Amino acid sequence: METTLTVRLPSDLKQQLDALSRRTHRSASELVRESLRCFIASDQMAAVRKMTMPLAEADGFLTDEDIFKAVS
Repeated sequence: METTLTVRLPSDLKQQLDALSRRTHRSASELVRESLRCFIASDQMAAVRKMTMPLAEADGFLTDEDIFKAVS
């Protein structure tokens, strides 16, 4: 089921959205949905990272490079 959401945008952001819509031949709604999905996924990943950092640090994983070395 889909619902409608009204969002107020500054005029410059609306102009950028319209330009992107024309350039990509995708609707503004499609672009906003995709952007929101990406933002939510990024936020969820940040939350998981925050939760797991103490466990990783306890096992000696202090940087992304440490993790890449372990899985390579």
